[in-house]
Amino acid sequence: MITAFAPDWAVAQAESAQVTFGVIKQDPDLPVEVTSDTLSVSQLDGTAVFDGDVLVVQGEMRLAAASVLVVYSEENSEIQRLEATGGVTLVSGADAAEAERADYDIVSGTIVMTTNVLLTQGQNALTADKMTVNLRDGTAQMNGRVKTIFRTGTD
Repeated sequence: MITAFAPDWAVAQAESAQVTFGVIKQDPDLPVEVTSDTLSVSQLDGTAVFDGDVLVVQGEMRLAAASVLVVYSEENSEIQRLEATGGVTLVSGADAAEAERADYDIVSGTIVMTTNVLLTQGQNALTADKMTVNLRDGTAQMNGRVKTIFRTGTD
């Protein structure tokens, strides 16, 4: 959370905010590439755990975290969802978001980030309890004590 304010910064607070996020649209059907220090796979429950400097790349989107649980569908062994924890950073285009957790539903193309969410867009910053990113249309919904800090000066 940003606590220092310069005189040319304006602050707004709300319970909810709709914003754009990242590149105009992201295709959640693109291949998902995951890199990490370690990998553990469980055939019993159809999951894989990537630990240590995890980087998930899909098109223009980058997600980094300490750990990512990958859940596969039973029918066709495709990735169903990703659960990222531990210092999660999501980057798309020039926009970046940070949180303690991110849940990515591949089928719906949505990412839900929770706990201490910070979104930066250029010099502007927004904080909230939760942010839901719709990758198909490039929008995000922020909920729960949304605080917006945006630069009003020309400096």
